[in-house]
Amino acid sequence: MTNQALHPIIAAAARGDLPDWACVAPDRRPHLAAVAEVLNTWAKELGLDETERMRWVAAGWLHDALRDADPDGLADEADGYPRKVRHGPAVAARLRKAGVDDEELLEAVAYHTVGRGGLGRLGRYLYLADYLEPGRSFENSERAELARRLPQDREAVLKSVCARRITRLLDRGFALPRETVDFWNELAASP
Repeated sequence: MTNQALHPIIAAAARGDLPDWACVAPDRRPHLAAVAEVLNTWAKELGLDETERMRWVAAGWLHDALRDADPDGLADEADGYPRKVRHGPAVAARLRKAGVDDEELLEAVAYHTVGRGGLGRLGRYLYLADYLEPGRSFENSERAELARRLPQDREAVLKSVCARRITRLLDRGFALPRETVDFWNELAASP
C-alpha cells in the first residue's frame, strides 16, 4: 500500500474520524484511541513511512467501529461468526462495500479478535494492540510487561497473547473459532 493514496475513509479514520455507519458508544472511544496510539507508536519504532503509519492508526480506530451495534443486525455481514466477534468482519465488509480495497487492512480489522493463519503484519500488530492497550482492566502488570517487549519480540509476545486468549475462552467454556486454532498452530510451529 505504500506510496498509494489512502481511501478517504481510511484517511479520515487516521485522524480519528469514523464513518457515518459506525456504532461506537462514548465509553468505547478511549479504547479505539488507545489502540490507534499503540499502533502509531509501534509503526514509528518500526520505521514505517507516513502512509503505512496512517493505515495502522486507521486500523486502530476502525477495528471496533461496530462493536456497539446489535450483533444480530451484523449477521449477514459477518458470515456465520459468533455474536461477540461479528463486529470485525462486519466493519471489513462495510469498508469493502464503500470501496476500500486495502486487503491487509481489511483482514486486520476482520480478524483482530480471533486471529487467523496467514495473518499479515498489520493484522498481527492490531491483534496485539487490541489486547495490550493500557486502558484495559485485566492482568495489568502482565500485559504491560508484554507490551514493553514490542515491537522487537513480536512473535514470542504473539504466542503469549494468543495462548492467554485461548485460555480465557476455554475457561469460560467457549468453543475455539477455527481461525484461532489455525493462528495458534501457525504460531506454535514457528521458532
